[in-house]
Amino acid sequence: MNILISHINDLISTNTSISGSKSESNRLLLLQAIYPNITIENLSDADDTILMKKALSSVEPIIDIHHAGTAMRFLTAYFSIRENREVILTGSNRMKERPIKILVEALRELGADVSYLENHGYPPLKIKGKKLLGKKISIPANISSQYVSALMLIAPKLENGLEITLEGDITSRPYIKMTLALLNQIGIKTSFIKNTIIIEPKLQIDNAKFIVESDWSSASYFYSVVALSKIGTEIKLSSFTENSLQADRAVVEIYRNLGVRTTFLETSIILTKTEDCKLSTLNYQLQESPDIAQTVAVTCFGLGIGCHLTGLHTLKIKETDRLQALKNEIEKLGGKVEITDHSLVLQPNSLILEPKSISTYQDHRMAMAFAPLALKSSLKIENAEVVSKSYPKFWEDLKHIGFQIKEN
Repeated sequence: MNILISHINDLISTNTSISGSKSESNRLLLLQAIYPNITIENLSDADDTILMKKALSSVEPIIDIHHAGTAMRFLTAYFSIRENREVILTGSNRMKERPIKILVEALRELGADVSYLENHGYPPLKIKGKKLLGKKISIPANISSQYVSALMLIAPKLENGLEITLEGDITSRPYIKMTLALLNQIGIKTSFIKNTIIIEPKLQIDNAKFIVESDWSSASYFYSVVALSKIGTEIKLSSFTENSLQADRAVVEIYRNLGVRTTFLETSIILTKTEDCKLSTLNYQLQESPDIAQTVAVTCFGLGIGCHLTGLHTLKIKETDRLQALKNEIEKLGGKVEITDHSLVLQPNSLILEPKSISTYQDHRMAMAFAPLALKSSLKIENAEVVSKSYPKFWEDLKHIGFQIKEN
């Protein structure tokens, strides 16, 4: 489905709600599969979470998680410890291009029986669940924090617990800390000192209830909307907390530099455009929150300012090569972008060319990052349904705050 998106009237004040964090939801679902006396409220309604939940309850021999990268990594670890269960874990064509060798090698070192069915180092995988007796593992930490979190989530069910040594610079450290915090909340003893994580075994836990915080990655698109609107614009979002476990809470600080103030209430936030951006170039290191890079880059383009974003090396192995995709689409609209394997530089540019069709590359974040530009010029978004991967109600919520959207 292709859509034409535009916005005629100025935003003044509005509110909306966003479903639970995909990152928290998927971690909690795996922990719930291990410890069934966990209850969860406000789960994400994202495709990734729905697929994760379905896979965990499936008794089928073949499990297809489509584009859900988090599910692929977490489920690889989970099915490795499911004794006497054998599954084939597969996904979309793009998923079969996304590497998983680092995690598989770590699991094999612990004693897991995991084999590749097509290309070495990539899904699909055949996994024969068994009791894992290994206690110590070393793993490169500069590729994906999800490999580390996958191991951490199954660690309490290992007879000897697990000691993980992280090699190299740690990517997306807050996501590792999120996993640790959730483990701590169900009574599992952990430590994270320097580059070593220790997780103690725990066969049973007390009853536990979680209410998942709303998703900060999804909130980033509303920060972009406010930044590109006139002074005085306000959007209220629920349910968010000031002391969030989510890395993408970084939008609070980043968008303050772009003229957006965040006011924290008890269970919600208010985004207010307080001033026009005075920067000529925004410089930011996003190693700990790379998922908001597309939103930030497009916002800067819409404001006519430049940006220099670094710490983006994980973006090349996401749903698409996000750095190349950003360059392609911003340059369609008249911007000038330079990329490396880990950075993006956007030159200041006050002119947005006549609207063109924005390609989304089967990447939900490409569609949502570019949508706020409709405040500046109407846009055609290709394959708009891709947003369901993380935010199925996105277009509906944009309509709610005044955007005009029609199929094209």
